Amino acid sequence: MALFQSIRDKFKKSNDKDKYLTGLDKSRRSFGDRIRALSNNFHGIDDDLLEELMMILLEGDVGIQTAQKIVDRFEEHGAEMKNFDSMEDYFIYILYEFYDEVPEEYIHFNPDGPTVILMVGVNGSGKTTTSAKLLSLYKDLGKKVAVVAADTFRAGAIDQIDQWATRLGVPCIKGKPNQDPSSVIVDGCRYAKENDIDILICDTAGRLQNKTNLMKELEKMSRVAAREIEGAPQEVWLVLDATTGQNGISQANVFLEATNVTGIVLTKMDGTAKGGVVLSIHDQLHIPVRFLGLGEKPDDLRPFDVAGYIMGMTKGMSAND
Repeated sequence: MALFQSIRDKFKKSNDKDKYLTGLDKSRRSFGDRIRALSNNFHGIDDDLLEELMMILLEGDVGIQTAQKIVDRFEEHGAEMKNFDSMEDYFIYILYEFYDEVPEEYIHFNPDGPTVILMVGVNGSGKTTTSAKLLSLYKDLGKKVAVVAADTFRAGAIDQIDQWATRLGVPCIKGKPNQDPSSVIVDGCRYAKENDIDILICDTAGRLQNKTNLMKELEKMSRVAAREIEGAPQEVWLVLDATTGQNGISQANVFLEATNVTGIVLTKMDGTAKGGVVLSIHDQLHIPVRFLGLGEKPDDLRPFDVAGYIMGMTKGMSAND
């Protein structure tokens, strides 16, 4: 009981509790409600129970390899269930323990100059909107921010991020359509140094049609950024659309081959009933999820919190009891 209570208490004290409850409502109504129903009819760990757990995980978009590991852990540590009020609470604890690597820092700041963040991801993942939300978040935290419109190939991309920047009152360094994005990155880095920018967010192109070109493009952008600012880019964040589920894992693998991804931002979590992909990302990719998009408003992009995620997916409002 004390083990589960510690998770619940951490969630209840979180400033983002309501965001997680609202943003993960669809997932909770499918995933969490089914776990609760299974718990209410629990008579012991047997093959039928384990099979049903596996189905719930798979239909919640937890990949088969990850789901099997969770079910195996649930079975192997079944003797610990006596320490919990219900099978549901025990299962939540198993999920929490499964996600055992929680980053203490969501961004590695450059102590000697601007911190450069490359935002990468396929078109349609919400990359540009996420870049804007990050600008808003860090500006509200008192950071001096700027954005580079380095997605020079997608029609309207430059105007889109420029409009966001104008709305937020932050500088936007931009080039011309079809300009070499690396040259715009150079301009952005020089602007950041000259104007004492704390965080420079670079919104990049998201084309996957040709992996070789993608790799060369990302390598070049990283190279020119490092030439202008030592250690840049300090972060490379991959933006994935949560509604694509396991397809997002495949997308991630392509970008992992192309660049050193340091974190993942999952968008549109509020729009899916299958939020289990977070567990697969942790297990298969070994890259920390930095932020979750829990709604459309700028402040709905929240730092990832494992207790918030798991309680939001399962217990929901009963966590307030």
